[in-house]
Amino acid sequence: MKKLINTLAIVALLFIMAPLQADARTKSVLRTRPVTESSASEAERARVLTTRLEEIKAMDKSSLSRAEKRQLRHEVRSIEKEMKTMSSGVYISIGALLIIIIIILLV
Repeated sequence: MKKLINTLAIVALLFIMAPLQADARTKSVLRTRPVTESSASEAERARVLTTRLEEIKAMDKSSLSRAEKRQLRHEVRSIEKEMKTMSSGVYISIGALLIIIIIILLV
């Protein structure tokens, strides 16, 4: 039983640590903004981006041409991508979460 608990603990750690290491590797390689950028300017940039998204969603798109609609879609995608890179957090997969819960219940 002890061997099973140890094995499950190692598997859980692997599920948690592998995505974190992969995320850290891509962030350090793809970093485009300087590290010294303050959080106040990031908050201001996020506010500007959300206002632009709200403006786009409130627009009447029926009068736009096909090319203009495509351009708006590309703009929305780029804004969402930029906002996603600005946000930071730790994400745990469902499988890892289940394994952690099982280990807590067994111990």
